[in-house]
Amino acid sequence: MNTDDVIEIFRKAGAYLEGHFILTSGLRSPIFLQKARVFMHPGYTEELCKALAERLRAAVDGPIDYIVGPAVGGLIPAYETSRHLGAPSIYVERENGVFRLRRFEIPKGARVVIVEDIVTTGLSIRETIVCLKELGAEVVAAGCIVDRSAGKVDVGVPLVALASYEVPTYSPDDLPPELAAIAPIKPGSRSL
Repeated sequence: MNTDDVIEIFRKAGAYLEGHFILTSGLRSPIFLQKARVFMHPGYTEELCKALAERLRAAVDGPIDYIVGPAVGGLIPAYETSRHLGAPSIYVERENGVFRLRRFEIPKGARVVIVEDIVTTGLSIRETIVCLKELGAEVVAAGCIVDRSAGKVDVGVPLVALASYEVPTYSPDDLPPELAAIAPIKPGSRSL
């Protein structure tokens, strides 16, 4: 599966949106990939996550003990990817603005892969790494369905992306006129 195949699934699911969007990072973009519209379809989700699992299996040397998804966006792809890797799926969630592993325990030295939906700045993955390292886990890689930075983001561990798709992003005070003329909306989940 390549980037064009992934974007085509987003288009078929009605998840490729055009307008003026406030991303989770605070940056603005004329394109928003509404992964929830993809993940509502089990067939699309399975197809994407099975392909991501195959890439992770090829990229990670040694066993994978756990797949960890940052809530909210990483829950579904982490679970479905873990199903294809045969590893348990757990998740971190925000507690007072900081990711915590609230509902699960993880043994020290566990080899972990973080699976996220879409990466723009990599902040959620880096915050998840901090949480897991504090618990003594070894984060061996991260995976995502779409890397919106097209390989430019550094998350601190190898990042395996099913699709590399660079979409322009802008600071809110440096918008092109055509984007500034459209009222922005914020469809992300960081505040949840």
